[in-house]
Amino acid sequence: MEITTQEPADKATHNSKAMNHGVVKSHEAAGSVGESAGRKGTLVVGIILMALLCAAIVYGVRSRATAENKLKHSTEEAAIPSVNIIHPSGGSAAQEIVLPGNTQAFTDTPIYARTNGYLRRWYVDIGSHVRKGQLLAEIETPELDQQLQQAEADLKSAEANMQLAQTTSVRWQSLLEKHAVSKQETDQMVSDYAARQANYAASQANVRRLKELQGYERVTAPFDGTITARNTDIGALIGTGSGATPRELFHLAAVGRLRIYVAVPEVYADSVRDGEKVSITQDADPKIIITGTISRNSSAIDQTSRTLNVQVDVNNSKGQLLPGAYVFVHLKLPAASHTVTIPSNTLLFRSEGLRVGVVRDGVVQLVPITIGHDFGATVEVTSGLTPNDAVVLDPSDSLTSGTKVEVNAPQQKGAE
Repeated sequence: MEITTQEPADKATHNSKAMNHGVVKSHEAAGSVGESAGRKGTLVVGIILMALLCAAIVYGVRSRATAENKLKHSTEEAAIPSVNIIHPSGGSAAQEIVLPGNTQAFTDTPIYARTNGYLRRWYVDIGSHVRKGQLLAEIETPELDQQLQQAEADLKSAEANMQLAQTTSVRWQSLLEKHAVSKQETDQMVSDYAARQANYAASQANVRRLKELQGYERVTAPFDGTITARNTDIGALIGTGSGATPRELFHLAAVGRLRIYVAVPEVYADSVRDGEKVSITQDADPKIIITGTISRNSSAIDQTSRTLNVQVDVNNSKGQLLPGAYVFVHLKLPAASHTVTIPSNTLLFRSEGLRVGVVRDGVVQLVPITIGHDFGATVEVTSGLTPNDAVVLDPSDSLTSGTKVEVNAPQQKGAE
């Protein structure tokens, strides 16, 4: 019985071992399968990570390339300079030239004494307006007065001698008719009468001369004007003799009408026409514009200054100008054909000559020009430009032909 019961137990134990062995084998098989699956998952993850890394690298490279292209493009755009342009205006902006001139009184003269003596009194001073014939000063002439008295006495003596000679001549001519005297003696008496007449006439002339000189004791104004200088005073010695230097007593100027002398350059000489109106200004008050008339010119070019001397007459009844003042005369010039005007800040001074930058199809070309008249803020161009050209304002000194530019200002008509 015991044997019988043991066998089943052994069988059970054997079966149990067999089952355990199977379980172990199954676990081993499952472990190998798990290991294989894990290796495959790691490989897949690695591939994915590698792909992502490659994608990130490619994206980064492409991003950097795109950024570099954009930077290069923006740099190239930034390298293109921006310019302002202006179109030349047709013709000259101002057809005139401004020249300095010197004003002079239409009549200007010094006043001297005509007789010797001492100044007794003066009646006018600088700035006084006088009329023609007005008394300016009186001169005391004691020597002249004595000479006049002596001359008058000599005149009376000459008159008496002439009358006596006349009576004698008449008497001798009557005696000659009666043959009481000779012809020779009668002729002598007649000749003596003629000599006495001549002496009398000479005495009369001497008296008139001294009276004329005595009249110069009163110094009067020769014309209407203004006293601009007084160079004498009471008691001053007045000398007019040949050995004395004349001394100017007064200086008189007629300021109601003025002359202005202008030196016109030779290049503009043909534009001057007698009778034309001109404008006159002065620094003292530039707002006042005075009109004058070209009265005459010298009709000759001065060889030293190469200018034409032009006289402009001005009505100065209001006293707007003073004699000797420095003024500016604005001469109108005939308009030149085929010319344009551009601002002065468009010019480029190069060693090869004067140039301006002209934009054509986005590219600057340096164009040579020829200047006609320089008006200061603007210049007249006689060749090289047309009103349709786009001229660069305030060009850089480094600007060269062929430079690409960007116009950042609207095109304007007319030079300001």
